[in-house]
Amino acid sequence: MYKQLLEIDRIPLPYEHYTAKALWDDDHRSSKMLEWHLDPESEPASRNYAFIRKSVNWISGSLNIGPGSKIADFGCGPGLYTEPFAETGARVTGIDFSRKSIAYAKKNAVKKQLDIDYIHGDYLQFHADEKFDLITMIYCDLCALSDDQRNRLLRIFNRHLKTCGVLLLDVFCLEAFRKREEALAFGPRLMDGFWSKNDYFGFLKTIKYEDQKIILDKYTIIEQKKQFEIYNWLKYYSRTSLEQEFSRNGLEIMAYYSDVSGQKFSESSHTYAVLARKTCDAPLKIGSSRVKGDY
Repeated sequence: MYKQLLEIDRIPLPYEHYTAKALWDDDHRSSKMLEWHLDPESEPASRNYAFIRKSVNWISGSLNIGPGSKIADFGCGPGLYTEPFAETGARVTGIDFSRKSIAYAKKNAVKKQLDIDYIHGDYLQFHADEKFDLITMIYCDLCALSDDQRNRLLRIFNRHLKTCGVLLLDVFCLEAFRKREEALAFGPRLMDGFWSKNDYFGFLKTIKYEDQKIILDKYTIIEQKKQFEIYNWLKYYSRTSLEQEFSRNGLEIMAYYSDVSGQKFSESSHTYAVLARKTCDAPLKIGSSRVKGDY
């Protein structure tokens, strides 16, 4: 038991372990995650539905989304953004790691008679022959990846954007990092049974890596017959570090907002939402209309 507690308390090197598959593709946990997605008020897996509607309205209006637009949503979940995008007449592709979320999204698209191309798989391996006017990645998914993974994904975005195509994503910023504190929690069936259908005890150790601006939520789950760990990494950005990372991968940030609903940018916000694209001299646009707003 003492050795177990030492391992629970151990601070790993940044990104020493990566356990996304165990989180998103496990049958029990992916079912729980889908329940959160489909709860209009819940926010552990996606933002609340009122915020999503506001975001879709802003994105569609500001970027002139409609017939002829080609959109890819990375980390699409059960289709909370892909469906309203498709309802504008846009051609939409959704990519997600969760088999259950993709299965739900496909079934719902058929029910609503929406022509959406859903792909189950690791978006770090994504490749398509087509290019997109708009790529979205919403709810700070980029922050959950390691340095190498983020660079790989930004290069994937670059390859799959049309000339002057637009990338919209959000990230956590340093104001949110300053608010986070290291902590240790323990309890039977931690997070109300989320981690396993079996009885278990759960430990959560939250670690701050000050130099790298990373937070780790390290979960250790102990059942009667097995034990496993889940490592949730989150990277936090300054504007400078974000711009440098994008620039290294051939992308230029054109505009900042406080969130993906188009809220005016504020340094006190806990997130940055950015519009970015490949280096291009033409006005930022989708289709034939210039993007609305001041950049």
